[in-house]
Amino acid sequence: MTADLLSGFIARTKTDPAAPALLTRAGTVAYGELAALAGRAQAELTTLPPGPVAVLAQKSPQAIALVLACLAAGRPVLLPPIDLGPVALRELCERAGCEQVLAADAEQAAEHPDLVTRVIAGDSDGPPLPQPAPVTAAHTAFILTTSGSTGTPKLVPLSSGAVTRFTDWAGDAFGLGPGEVVLNYAPLNFDLCLLDIWATLRHGGCVALVDPAVAANPRHVRDFFAASQVTVVQGVPMLYQLLGEGEFPRVRHVIVTGDHAPAPVRAALPQRFPNARYYNVYGCTETNDSFWHEFDAAEAAAPGPLPIGEPLPGVVAVYEHSPDPQRAGTAELLVRTPFQTTGYLSADPGTPAARFVTGADGRAYFRTGDLVRRDPDGRLFLVGRDDFQLKVRGVRVNPEQIERVLLEHDDVVEAVVVPARDGGEVRLTAFVRRAHTSGLSGLRLRAHCATRLPRAAIPSAIRLVEHPFPRTSTGKVDRKRIAA
Repeated sequence: MTADLLSGFIARTKTDPAAPALLTRAGTVAYGELAALAGRAQAELTTLPPGPVAVLAQKSPQAIALVLACLAAGRPVLLPPIDLGPVALRELCERAGCEQVLAADAEQAAEHPDLVTRVIAGDSDGPPLPQPAPVTAAHTAFILTTSGSTGTPKLVPLSSGAVTRFTDWAGDAFGLGPGEVVLNYAPLNFDLCLLDIWATLRHGGCVALVDPAVAANPRHVRDFFAASQVTVVQGVPMLYQLLGEGEFPRVRHVIVTGDHAPAPVRAALPQRFPNARYYNVYGCTETNDSFWHEFDAAEAAAPGPLPIGEPLPGVVAVYEHSPDPQRAGTAELLVRTPFQTTGYLSADPGTPAARFVTGADGRAYFRTGDLVRRDPDGRLFLVGRDDFQLKVRGVRVNPEQIERVLLEHDDVVEAVVVPARDGGEVRLTAFVRRAHTSGLSGLRLRAHCATRLPRAAIPSAIRLVEHPFPRTSTGKVDRKRIAA
């Protein structure tokens, strides 16, 4: 199955080695060059003991070549978040069974001298990538991690078969073939890279890599996007905020994922990408993409959240309704996808095994922990997280639902609600980033919330800030840092 995953890439290196594979701010890397980098890296891998390896690397052509080499060698490859502290990184590698921790450059190795065992930077003068090692569909290709925003990151193994099926779907759904340029904004360890990088390279397209060192710089992101002549873009709402007011008529597909997209972000999409089709995509690291919803310019400008849409081909969903009267009308979403993991690695401490359950059909389902509701038209909407439920003055509330209501206000750019205990009572504080030109006040926001939320869900305090919120390596708001 690894042969299936890499077959398109290898074929492209042979039929058109000069075709662009990667665009960076330093220049273009052709398919032939990338294959040579990977071939040299694979030759070095043969000198290492067998077993899974961890690749500790910032996103770069050398890092991508190293991952390709691991896949071709049939080695499961752990891609940990590199912004974790050294103790947490070592623990992740040990739990994944990775005795070898590889870096793609000496600078990255120098940051973790007690952890990195080998620097494999590759060489464009190396041999071409050889025929991949034969493995079964059940063989682990990638080991990803959950975000860790609600606890210790969990290890999520994805089989070669699951990755092959996902890259099949993504290539067909968005036309990721020759001539297409797909923006990659997410870090290398994030599951969005399965589409941005691995599906694109499998189908012969070109990946435009946003440099992690300047990924928070709006001017760089906007200029690089325009210069790369991107045709397909996938990203969290923050990416679309960074792109500013530019217009990009070459873009054919715009995919919003990873987080609730505020109405002002959505409303700007048709002007920014006048010739594109727009999609809201929902999924978890454990299952990969599960639902998608195509929306038009009118729906983009409408208030309120977008529906998550319809299940992807082969996806089966179950809605488990709660007997809790405080959650009437909502249900937890359980899904089974062709792209999902079979479970967390057994070495994960304290892993909730109940996340993976057997359905009435005898098949494995993943309990997403996401609460959904149907509107009168039958459309499915995310309400919040089951594990974010709190009791305030005896009433169950969901901070994510409060955040969604705050984000419905036109002058709100970002919002996070965090709980704190005052004696034995839970109090909610909302941190809100308002638009620079806004005169928004906490009093007006409380009035906004009062018309849309039960009394117990109205935050006790609203703090207005002008600066962007801290983010995790996956681009999501870092709730731990805000709460601290």
